[in-house]
Amino acid sequence: MKTTTTLLLCLAAMLPTAGQAAPPAASAAPAASAASAASPLRYTFSWPLDRDGLKPRGGTTRGAAVAIDTTPSPAWQALQAAGLSPQERDRRAILAMAGSYRVTFDFLEVASYTAADDPVKLGPYQSWGTEKVYVDRNEPGLVSLVHILEMRMVEKDGKVSEPFVTKHWRQDWRYEPLAIVEYLGRDRWQRRPVPAAARRGAWVQTVYQVDESPRYASLGRWQHNASFSTWISGDTRRPLPRREWSVRKDYDTLIGTNRHTVHPTGWTQEENNLKARLDAERQPDAGFPYVGRELGMARYERLKEPDFAAADRYYAATRTFWHEVLAAWDAAFVKHGTLTLKGPVDKLGLFVPLFERAGEIEEGKAKGEHAPVIRKALGDIGVPN
Repeated sequence: MKTTTTLLLCLAAMLPTAGQAAPPAASAAPAASAASAASPLRYTFSWPLDRDGLKPRGGTTRGAAVAIDTTPSPAWQALQAAGLSPQERDRRAILAMAGSYRVTFDFLEVASYTAADDPVKLGPYQSWGTEKVYVDRNEPGLVSLVHILEMRMVEKDGKVSEPFVTKHWRQDWRYEPLAIVEYLGRDRWQRRPVPAAARRGAWVQTVYQVDESPRYASLGRWQHNASFSTWISGDTRRPLPRREWSVRKDYDTLIGTNRHTVHPTGWTQEENNLKARLDAERQPDAGFPYVGRELGMARYERLKEPDFAAADRYYAATRTFWHEVLAAWDAAFVKHGTLTLKGPVDKLGLFVPLFERAGEIEEGKAKGEHAPVIRKALGDIGVPN
């Protein structure tokens, strides 16, 4: 297993969308005719891909073969039980997202509101990963899920690599929350109270980045039927993920909805985002507020006989440490209410000291208390004392 600093830098470069995928259709079947062979590759909703340089974005790695479990999961069956209270049925839907999965990510800008014709911006984005989702906390009004990547690549010689392991993201679900930490834009987050009417029957999903720093949060309500259970957020602001800030300079915030849908063999996450330009007051710029709209889909397919032993070891060894980091963030928001950070933690590499500490803990080499390391890391990001 590889969990060195070099590895975390390599893998973290792919976050927050797990892993990279080889561009599709590289090994497409021979065309039936010269005419069909000359036809440009098309994607549903996409721009024509016959323009120079317009091709899917992502990497070129390929994962080891896995088997998909197509039988309804025990968690899904528990979700279907009769006589559950609304809150308990919601909670079971959240718990059903735990497990071992092959994950694929697809994002596509379906509408562009600018005259620019940049193939890098318009090309579809595709990525993949294999990860295990752990139930970190399980209480009547709180479920916390931690995602750990464990990926095996097919190398050039056809051999399968050792497992690459790294912490990915956390999602906390809290029932009828008293407060929510929202992203305002331009690296600022704010903790605000939730009115009683707004929180009644609702769950807030709070998403944290690789280092437990906040990403976004939103309220929504679960709906259930015999085919699926689904939760949809209100309009939510989010900082740009690496897949966007690494190639885009013409906007700074995503504003959109986020839908989680649990079904018998896995779950999906759908995004419908406006690509927004915020002014100095962190409001959509009246002169030209939006540059485009994107759709996103993450598919979590449950694995049959998964091997996540390395991820299990990492999670068990570092769980308490990451709880301390999360508690430090919570305390900072309770104390200050609003925090403006120096920039994206993944872009600035500010997550590295915490990942290095977690690696030392896993290897049994950590010395001294964790608190000074955590305090310095948060201070370097911009959290005041």
